Amino acid sequence: MSGNLTDQNALAPDWVVTGPVWDMTPAVDFVIDALRTGCYTALDLKDFSMMAKGGASLAPFHGNDAVIPKETLDATNDRLDQIDQGLYRVAINESPPANYTVIQ
Repeated sequence: MSGNLTDQNALAPDWVVTGPVWDMTPAVDFVIDALRTGCYTALDLKDFSMMAKGGASLAPFHGNDAVIPKETLDATNDRLDQIDQGLYRVAINESPPANYTVIQ
């Protein structure tokens, strides 16, 4: 399977080091459990798409970590650990870019 937000390394292993991976399982499991217990209520499920809840991750490096500068790899792994521990939350900015123009 390929597409946006999946591990793209197999498509270009010499060029794709890693990338974002999205997993809907935590959100789907939450909704199913809530429905089973009769406790479902409408709510914003975006947090289940975040790394801290398992809804997103960084694709494996597929051995490419050997060519990433140590400082970069260490900083990346440190940030991933902070996200996993709930010590850092990536800000979401849904605003269009400053020079964004809608073509109608």
